[in-house]
Amino acid sequence: MAGEKFTITLEGHGVTFGFSYERVLVALERAQGFGQLKDLPFRLPVGCRRGGCGVCRMRVTSGSFHADPMSRAHVSVEEEASGLVLACCIYPRSELSLRLETPAAVKEKCRKAAKVA
Repeated sequence: MAGEKFTITLEGHGVTFGFSYERVLVALERAQGFGQLKDLPFRLPVGCRRGGCGVCRMRVTSGSFHADPMSRAHVSVEEEASGLVLACCIYPRSELSLRLETPAAVKEKCRKAAKVA
C-alpha cells in the first residue's frame, strides 16, 4: 500500500513515523514495541480503537491530520478544534507533534478523590 511517510513526535517520549493511510495510534504502538518510545512510564493508553472510549486522548501541538468521527462524549467539537483528538481516529497529513492527555473521566475521578481527602 502506497502512502506518504511522516515523522510523529510524542512530546517527551520519542519520535517515530507514520503513514498517511494508518492511524496514529497504530504508528505509536509500533514505535513502543520497537523501543522507540522509551520514556513512557506505562503502555500507551488504548481502548476500543474506534473512537468510542476516549482512552487514547492526545493533543496535537503541531501538524495536520485527517480525522474519522470521534465520540463527542470524550472530545467535544470545541476540544477537537483546539487540537484534542483520539489517536485511534487520526491519520497524519504532515509531520505531527503530540502530547498525551488524561481522559476526562480519569480527571473527574481524581478531582472527586481530592475533595474527599
